[in-house]
Amino acid sequence: MDVSMTLWVLTILGLVALIGADFFIGRKPHDVSVKEAGTWTIVWIVLAALFGLGLLVFGNSQASGEFFAGYITEKSLSVDNLFVFVLIMAKFSVPTHLQQRVLLVGVLIALVLRAIFIAAGAAIIASFSWVFYLFGAFLIYTAWKLIQEARADEEEDDWEENRLLKTVEKKFGVADRYHGTKLFIRTNGKRVLTPLMVVMLAIGTTDILFALDSIPAIFGLTQDPYIVFTANAFALMGLRQLYFLIGGLLKKLVHLSYGLSVILGFIGVKLVLHALHESGVHVPEISIPLSLGVIGGVLVITTVTSLIASRKQARSAGAEAPAAVEDTPKDSVEA
Repeated sequence: MDVSMTLWVLTILGLVALIGADFFIGRKPHDVSVKEAGTWTIVWIVLAALFGLGLLVFGNSQASGEFFAGYITEKSLSVDNLFVFVLIMAKFSVPTHLQQRVLLVGVLIALVLRAIFIAAGAAIIASFSWVFYLFGAFLIYTAWKLIQEARADEEEDDWEENRLLKTVEKKFGVADRYHGTKLFIRTNGKRVLTPLMVVMLAIGTTDILFALDSIPAIFGLTQDPYIVFTANAFALMGLRQLYFLIGGLLKKLVHLSYGLSVILGFIGVKLVLHALHESGVHVPEISIPLSLGVIGGVLVITTVTSLIASRKQARSAGAEAPAAVEDTPKDSVEA
């Protein structure tokens, strides 16, 4: 799709206005209710749907299909971010009334960094078509790695700060407690970071690791930088409210890794086929409607099987608990 500089500017200004409205409405630190999180989640999904329909009306069906496929892919992959966000919040003991502000700024940092990744990826693809082979191979490898981690059944219960974050903390110093929404304070005449600033940086910079597979994945669905950027923007901006909405349900998505591995593997194969086609090899290419159907189908199946498996685990745990009580010696119970 041919996108003018004017459209780019208007799109960015529109996103900034939406983000500003979101920030203004929730500017006062508070605990986010399920109702509020659900309302804003629906708002961002509706906005993404309207944007995709706008591409259909003012652009073409291919651009609209690519946006929806990219948006759904990025949304599903970003859910994996929430697991790490939970760990980061626990690591820094972030007060519940400040978590909304942390996620807003952290996601904005992530969006800026992803924009840089997207620009670099678009430039590389424009210059070297063979990079599709690398992207495809990387996604297939990532898919295999996800399956290995899921089969190992090793739950990550800790999070380690990255080197950049450690360097920033060492250079500026960190206060020993939170000071409301302040990002910097003065201690003994020296300006130091507050824990709030550190956790914002942690969420923003940690997203780089997730961008390493999500950006190549969406480039496997479309090579249009405009669609790649807008799909990422809408997926990330809705992620903050999704954190509060399904935070308690994350542990029930026990098959999520399998679903994401299938999606990444599928897109990896699509990229390799596209690269072969670009090289003059006559191979079938996977269409956008088929991609959209596969991605949506995998997510639905993964969610349903995860909820069924979680329910069975809960029933098994409930059945074992009374048995454990019955097996307890009488003297121990009386004591």
